[in-house]
Amino acid sequence: MPGTQKLTSERLILRPLQANDVSMMFHNWASDPRVTKYLTWPAHESIEITKKSLKIKKSLYQQPDYYDWGIVLKENDELIGTISVVNQDPNIKLMELGFCIGYDWWGNGYTPEALKLVIDYLFHHSDVNRIEIVHDCRNVNSGKVIKKCGLTYEGTLRQRGMNSSGICDEAMYSLLREDYFK
Repeated sequence: MPGTQKLTSERLILRPLQANDVSMMFHNWASDPRVTKYLTWPAHESIEITKKSLKIKKSLYQQPDYYDWGIVLKENDELIGTISVVNQDPNIKLMELGFCIGYDWWGNGYTPEALKLVIDYLFHHSDVNRIEIVHDCRNVNSGKVIKKCGLTYEGTLRQRGMNSSGICDEAMYSLLREDYFK
């Protein structure tokens, strides 16, 4: 099965990003330092940076092992964030997930709803054995989202990560195929 497929839940549509998403992506999250504070990339200083990012993604979507979704609200077709496989190791069938959502939509349950959709999709439509997510330990809300989705906390990796806030400790979570299907 090809990588990024359209997925739907009660309130969301997850779909590949498109060139005409540039304005919503830039204004809804990519230019907001509150959103990118704990991400591995800084806030976009111009819409041109967002355009370049979408241009790169367009060619990546052709690859069958590329997984990257825009998170869209069904009620108004508003693009509010992304969820992606940010790292893979096919030798051990590992996929690492990352997500971000615009500040105006924090606290509404959209991120766990999207994450559950993606986890379900990956376990049913790929050969992934281990899904993992790491987050900056200072980003407590990401930890809450991850736990809501059934991942197990495995420990803290001290000074293991680098993001827009500098070097950080990372909390590691995982979900194994055998546990998902129990």
